[in-house]
Amino acid sequence: MGQVVYAALRFLPLERSPVKIPVNVAQSWSRRFNSILSLTRIFPLESAHPSTDVHRATDYLQNCWTARFLMAVLLGGQVLMRLLKGKICRRHIMEHMVTVGPGSLIAVLLTSFFSGMIFTIQTARELVQFGAVSAVGGAFAIAFCRELAPILTASIIAGQVGSAFAAEIGSMRVTEQIDALHMLRTDPVDYLVVPRVIACCMMLPIMTILALVTGILGGVFIAANLYSLPAATFLDSVQAFLNLTDLFNVVLKAFVFGAIVAVIGCSWGLTTTGGVKGIGRSATAAVVTTWVTIFIVNFFLSLVMFQELGIA
Repeated sequence: MGQVVYAALRFLPLERSPVKIPVNVAQSWSRRFNSILSLTRIFPLESAHPSTDVHRATDYLQNCWTARFLMAVLLGGQVLMRLLKGKICRRHIMEHMVTVGPGSLIAVLLTSFFSGMIFTIQTARELVQFGAVSAVGGAFAIAFCRELAPILTASIIAGQVGSAFAAEIGSMRVTEQIDALHMLRTDPVDYLVVPRVIACCMMLPIMTILALVTGILGGVFIAANLYSLPAATFLDSVQAFLNLTDLFNVVLKAFVFGAIVAVIGCSWGLTTTGGVKGIGRSATAAVVTTWVTIFIVNFFLSLVMFQELGIA
């Protein structure tokens, strides 16, 4: 190797210069090259490519959960400011509403129906044994309306729609389509994020109400067939225990959960790095983060909504 370097330095011109390097200088550089080559074979240089280290540091920061969550909070603030200013791209709202609503309807209805049956099995037996037949429907309605319906619906939407948002926007980030939007003087938040947030906030309350109705039907089915409880008795109990405040609270919860699903999914997509593997990691992390955030926010919402009634 040293002889090759010596020959190259001795006879090949550098930068198209016709002046040849002197023999003694070429020999000196050749010896130095041999020394450096032997050292790098024993002790590899970890920082031989500074740009690689910079990319690794960037990937670490962007993949850090805390940093990405803070970015999601900032993104939520940006979306709110754009909504207040009326900067809404209306062309894609309907498309995303179809994805969030009809695209997830079957999963939401099936989950709610069987969850209603399971919850009725657990509560009806105990209440019937204590003679509280008239409270079966009411106990079911309160728990399912205030907690189960919004949580189940938001969890399903997060798994199906939130992950899709993260993967779709993440692929756009990896393939530099986001940069192309900047070059076209198009704000990615206005074009990609705001329509998705609006679609989720509009469709999740509707999906939650449908889930509530389906869950009640599942409870009626089990109560009538397993415990010989008339459907009229069950529904009268539901009507007696539920009120308009409960329905308003469940719609408000669903609205907030819809915003959380969309903002976290879009934020994780916008901060995706690492190619195809990064897209998969972002989709998975978006779902998990959304679930954790929804349960935490649900606690505080329940505390505020039902503490005044003395039942939280």
